[in-house]
Amino acid sequence: MYETLESLRGVTLLPVSPLHDGDLSLCLAEIEPLDEVIGRVPAYRFDMYLSGVSRAVGSISLRVANTHYVVNYLGHIGYHVEPAYRGRRLAARSCRLLLPLARQHGLRPLWITCNPDNWASRRTCELAGAHLVEIVDVPPNNPIYLSGETRKCRYRLDLPD
Repeated sequence: MYETLESLRGVTLLPVSPLHDGDLSLCLAEIEPLDEVIGRVPAYRFDMYLSGVSRAVGSISLRVANTHYVVNYLGHIGYHVEPAYRGRRLAARSCRLLLPLARQHGLRPLWITCNPDNWASRRTCELAGAHLVEIVDVPPNNPIYLSGETRKCRYRLDLPD
């Protein structure tokens, strides 16, 4: 059911051009390779840019693995929007821009997680088209738990063919 880190050794991350949605662009900032030592899965990290703004207004990552940790606690997508640019639905729009790339990597369904008390992130998941499946307790030995996050909302985003 879940991939192991060892099985991810052959994952190839694809070349990606900037992705656009009106005044929002996602520009590839970094490709994060598999790192079995620290348990990192292959991922793309994009910076969010708005027309007329010279610096990044946020970032979004797409993790291309279906490990137990990613699917249940970390999520395939992680995002951050700078405080001055929040409330513009940039994270939800960015999530939608990543859907074709997620589909190319066979990520069906796509999982997005957030903290239960993060209402803005929960709304972002809904605006992106995801549905709340459950709220889970994070195991005490999990790195997320060790950073102080003890529960996660799990949102499922089904990708059409």
